[in-house]
Amino acid sequence: MAYPDSPGWKAEDPSHDAAKAITRHAKNLRDRVHGFLQDQYPSAYSADQIAARLGEAILSVRPRVSELHKAQLIEVAAGRSKNQSGMTANCWRAVVNASEGQSIDEALTASESRGATV
Repeated sequence: MAYPDSPGWKAEDPSHDAAKAITRHAKNLRDRVHGFLQDQYPSAYSADQIAARLGEAILSVRPRVSELHKAQLIEVAAGRSKNQSGMTANCWRAVVNASEGQSIDEALTASESRGATV
C-alpha cells in the first residue's frame, strides 16, 4: 500500500520501518479525525484544534487531515485559525454525503485513480 493509504517514507530502513510500524495507528487516527469532523459538522477546525480535541499530537493529526482532504472527505471552510506556531492555518469540515457508503480507504483509492492531489 502506498501513500495516502498508508504512511509514506523517504528512505528504506528506518523511515520505511517507522511508516510500517504506525500504519494501523494512522488508519485509526484518520478514522477518528473524520468521525470528529462529521460529528461537528458544520463547524470547522484547524488540524491543531482537531489534535487538541482528540488528545493527539499535532504531528500525527496533520498528515491524517491531508489524507482526508486528498480523499475529498473533508474540505477547507471559510476562515482560518492560529496554530501552535502563531501562523494561521486552514479550518476543515466534513464534506456532506461524501463517498456515502464508501470506506475512507476506498475513497483514498478512488482519489488516487482520479489523480487528486493535496
